Order: sequence, then structure tokens, then C-alpha cells
Amino acid sequence: MIEVRTLTKWYGSVTAVDGATFTAAAGRVTGFLGLNGSGKTTCLRMLLGLIRPTSGTALINGRRYRDLPEPLRQVGAVLEQGISHPGQTGRAHLISHAILAGASHARVEELIAYVGLTHAADKRTGGYSLGMRQRLAVATALLGDPQVLVLDEPANGLDPEGMAWLRKLLREHASRGGTVLISSHLLAELAQLIDDVVIIANGRIRCVAPLADLYGYATTALRIRGRDPGRLGQAYERAGGHVSIDGHTLEVTGLSAEDAGEIAFDVQVPLYELTVDTPNLEQVFLRLAATR
Repeated sequence: MIEVRTLTKWYGSVTAVDGATFTAAAGRVTGFLGLNGSGKTTCLRMLLGLIRPTSGTALINGRRYRDLPEPLRQVGAVLEQGISHPGQTGRAHLISHAILAGASHARVEELIAYVGLTHAADKRTGGYSLGMRQRLAVATALLGDPQVLVLDEPANGLDPEGMAWLRKLLREHASRGGTVLISSHLLAELAQLIDDVVIIANGRIRCVAPLADLYGYATTALRIRGRDPGRLGQAYERAGGHVSIDGHTLEVTGLSAEDAGEIAFDVQVPLYELTVDTPNLEQVFLRLAATR
């Protein structure tokens, strides 16, 4: 489990993170979302002991990272690309890191196959594609068979097959009781994976919620086309709806689809289209990230 409690980081007069508080629970995948400069990566680096917080605490399984016994066996992290020496082969890179993690040579071979790098294990990593480097980084994080995974943009460079592989890996890890904290700008992909969402903007946490509850923060709109858009729009506004018109199409909020259909029937305007525009993760995120 990950617990962040009133975590704050100042750089002189600049507040990078301001009182961040959230948890990432065992058995669940938590998405950590923030625009560039939001404080997201600073939070993750404080969690992993790479930056000292100005105040507050960041705990992994009840302890600060630096206080964990055998930390590489408890926490696996992917924070940046290019972690391998370009002159090393993928296998040599994993073997050298296995020594630090106390992992066996058999574990290295298992992970090479698991992340799909068997064909490239003896090639120098300087010639790896971005997606291959990401797979190698994930393999490195898994060497100690950790219970907690902290991943910053691990999907960068992955093709659709790689994305499906990563989703499967992280879901399986959570299903075994593991904790996963993952950031990504690929929100459509992230929505297929995560259970919970943490949104940070301008150094402050804006939302902590299960993904299923998050959509309540956005307004559901109706997309409507009918024979007489002007007459329809007036009828919807009289009923308390908010209407905007784009050509012959109305966007209506504040009314249910059932209400909109009944109103159109009452004013005798035939409908050609009535679609519920359900908000997606990107729309919700942008709205909350823009909150001051």
C-alpha cells in the first residue's frame, strides 16, 4: 500500500507540491494524472526517496522508502527511459541489476521471456526502440518480485500489442494483491486499466476517487438533431435545459434523454438523432486539472 500524507516540496519560493494526500491500495491499480509541471513526477520521486520532501510523509507499506528492508524486493519503479547503458546488452543490464535486487539468473531469463525481449536480449540497448527500452525498464522493476509498482509513463513507445501486454501484466499484479501506481498521458488506454484516480494540478490534489465515480464530476450532454432546431432549443430552455447550437445540431445539458424525447413529442418536432454524450476520462481530467 502507498500512503502520501500532506506531502509538500518547495524549491525556494516555488511550491512544486502543496500538501498532497492520497493512497494507492493493495489489489488495485491507481492512475496518477497531471499535466506537465503539475507536480506529479516530483511526488513520485519523493515517494521513492529520490527527493527529500519539505514536509509531509510518503510511505510504502507503512515505511519511508529509505527505511524499507531490501527495498528492491518491495518496490519496483519505472521513472525514466534510457536507464540502461547503451553499450550493454539487455541481458547484461538485467544481470547487473539482479545482483542489486538479490535476484537469480533464472529470474533474469524468466523476465526476458515475460516482457517479450528474447529476440533482443543479446543486442546492445543503444539500438533498442523506445518500446523495447520500456519493456526492459519494466523487467528491471520486476526483478525483485516486488509487491508495489510505481510506474511513470511506462506505456511510452509501446505499440497496441505492447499496450495490451502491459495492461494484462498490471491487472495480474493487482489481482495477486499487488499495489500499482501508474501515470500516463494516454488517458484512453489508462481508462481500460485503472480502478482509482488521483488528479494533481498546480501541485495540489484535485480529486481522489474510484474511476467509476469520477464521471460524476463531468456533465453529461445530449446531442440532438430535429426538423426544427430553433423551436426545439426554445422548448428545452423553457424546461430548464442549457442549449448550444452547432449548425442543425443541439447540445443540451440539464435534461435527461427521456425528458428531451418527451419535450420534442409535446412540441411536435420530429427527432432525427438523440445521443447521450457520456464524458470520458480525458474530458473529466481536463476539467479537474483546470480547476484553480
